[in-house]
Amino acid sequence: MGPPGAGKGTQSRLLSDELGIAHYATGDILREARASGTELGREAARYMDAGELVPDEVVLGLIRERITEGEGRHGFVLDGFPRTVEQAEGLSEMLEEAGVELEAVLNLEVPEEELTRRLTGRRVCGACGEVFNVAFEPEIGAECPECGGTLNRRSDDEPQTVRRRLEVYEEQTAPVLDWYRDESDVPVVGIDGTGEIEDVHRRLREALEA
Repeated sequence: MGPPGAGKGTQSRLLSDELGIAHYATGDILREARASGTELGREAARYMDAGELVPDEVVLGLIRERITEGEGRHGFVLDGFPRTVEQAEGLSEMLEEAGVELEAVLNLEVPEEELTRRLTGRRVCGACGEVFNVAFEPEIGAECPECGGTLNRRSDDEPQTVRRRLEVYEEQTAPVLDWYRDESDVPVVGIDGTGEIEDVHRRLREALEA
């Protein structure tokens, strides 16, 4: 867990590769479900096509499929989920029914000023889709180093949108950490998310090993 720009996706993928377990980000799950054509996938696609949020029960159903029938049987990292207390409660019930226990909630902690710098620095190539970040790679210009295409800032990375995204996180997702602390037996561990990717990853591994 952690606010937008904290590095959840990067660190989740590193943990997944290093530990040989599945990496589940809800956006990826929804896109895969839509392409699969399953009953739940079709239901998710119906909401996505209408531009609406996919209901919690549909998302939880898709996660259940993966941890009971897919590669998640051997362990998994949840990336940025649950996002609300209601999702946390539903996930807890679903995991209990499946006989699965969470080992830890790892929360990446990054100051707002640094989050803003990271998010507004992200650039996406309009041709090949590669993602870069001028906050970490100041040598990156207006052209994609991979294909020469034009690099653009995503609309949700505009400064005013970033501020709103951080506000929404504080309103909706930060309370999830309190729920885990107060209503569950899952340890919540704060991780310093600043510095080099390798340093943050080392802190995550040390927290898991502890």
